[in-house]
Amino acid sequence: MKRKNYEFPTAYTVLFLILIVVTLLTHIIPAGKYSRLSYDENIKEFVIEKQNSENVNIIANQQNLSDLGINIDVEKFMNGTIKKPMAIPNTYEKVNEKKSQTFLDLIISPITGLVDSIDIIIFVLILSGIVGVVNKTGTFNIAMKTISQKTRGKEFALVVVAFLFFAIGGTTFGFWEETIPFYSILIPLFLSNGFDVMVPMATILLGSAIGCMFSTVNPFSTIIASNAAGISFNEGLKFRFIALIIVSIIGLMYLYLYIKKVKKNPENSVVVDIQEESRQKFLKGFDENQDEKLTLKQKMILFLFLFQFGIMVWGVASLGWWFQEIAAMFFAVAIVIMFLSGLSEKEAVNSFISGASEVVGVALIIGLARAINIIMENGMISDTLLYYSSNIVSGMNGGLFSVVLLAIFAFLGIFIPSTSGLAVLSMPILAPLADTVGISRSVVVDAFAWGQGMILFITPTGLIFVALQIAGIPYNKWLKFVMPLIVIICLLVIGMLFLKSLI
Repeated sequence: MKRKNYEFPTAYTVLFLILIVVTLLTHIIPAGKYSRLSYDENIKEFVIEKQNSENVNIIANQQNLSDLGINIDVEKFMNGTIKKPMAIPNTYEKVNEKKSQTFLDLIISPITGLVDSIDIIIFVLILSGIVGVVNKTGTFNIAMKTISQKTRGKEFALVVVAFLFFAIGGTTFGFWEETIPFYSILIPLFLSNGFDVMVPMATILLGSAIGCMFSTVNPFSTIIASNAAGISFNEGLKFRFIALIIVSIIGLMYLYLYIKKVKKNPENSVVVDIQEESRQKFLKGFDENQDEKLTLKQKMILFLFLFQFGIMVWGVASLGWWFQEIAAMFFAVAIVIMFLSGLSEKEAVNSFISGASEVVGVALIIGLARAINIIMENGMISDTLLYYSSNIVSGMNGGLFSVVLLAIFAFLGIFIPSTSGLAVLSMPILAPLADTVGISRSVVVDAFAWGQGMILFITPTGLIFVALQIAGIPYNKWLKFVMPLIVIICLLVIGMLFLKSLI
């Protein structure tokens, strides 16, 4: 009997298996929690949240912060720089009440995950609905053909421009979840220029991941981590900026060598077996030989479609928008495009629904990924992992301390994918340990950004499965493509941490 070819499990199965493992971990890892400190602007006081007793209010002054072992300017709390509750050093306590998650908790968690993630899910559905309408008008196909003709012979310029755009967005304001809409836009464009589907996937994800990892002025990463560590984000800024440039060049070189290898022999493509399927999915109706020009109406539709992303970037960076505000803005643009499209009411609505229906699978993945975090939060194991981690690095010499800290942040990043959440939880606990080993606290901030950032490339609890689902790329193929690059970056940042700990 002929053995059936092995197929790697789908994203849904992988995430559900991880959900089961995390549920089992809540039976093995003791539940525990650090006390939390937050600032109540209504009463102008600090609130200490303790696990086994009522909350305690104290005067918001520098002396009380020092007494708690938190070396942070009190103004950072009062002016809203630090908004999330912060872990208080030396307050970890095991929880007496059993927090192990049951089979029922496991089954309910994906549903709760969908509810908790409804803002990002609605955003994805509305955006895909707009894409469906614009596709129905033929605007994308004509625009792709025009761009393909103008970039012929210099296709790699597309990769460079897109990569730098996402890297700059990542390093300045944490351009990560906001990259979701760009996969549906850039994948067809890159495919029409002769690339395989891995190239646009990697251009977007590597660009934004490297930008976020080597954050310079990202308020959700190095700035909040520096504040939580009790230092200015300017400490180590030049070093991080140089590292960003070096690793961005390495990322682009890695993409260039892959593209060159595939161009020489298409069989070298990591996704050669799904390339035809990808072209049929993303280039439906695209005819390279068709000689058409964009009409005035189509130009207006294309302008509106692209302009909304500029508004999105501005809203996120300047106005503090999140997915609810972005989705509302996209919905307004969708209505305008429907009127401009020239389609009948039924055609326009059906095109919108058809476009949205193509990402239902993405919505389910978002819910499953969130379910993993819910199980961990309810099982109260994240603080315990941090407590054990702080004990591991305590008393090490500076160089070894920084490298082990890198591994710890990468590990914690799997369980706490939120950069700001991990920063306010871990920095007050781990940053003071730098003083005991005689190195700068900025080394801890770098270890945090680089460790947590490195795991962004592959962690199932982050964005990766959402992007892979949109691109139609199996997880094992992505790992095969990206792991050599991760090894290179890992060795580089270990060397940089060693160097910085000696300076």
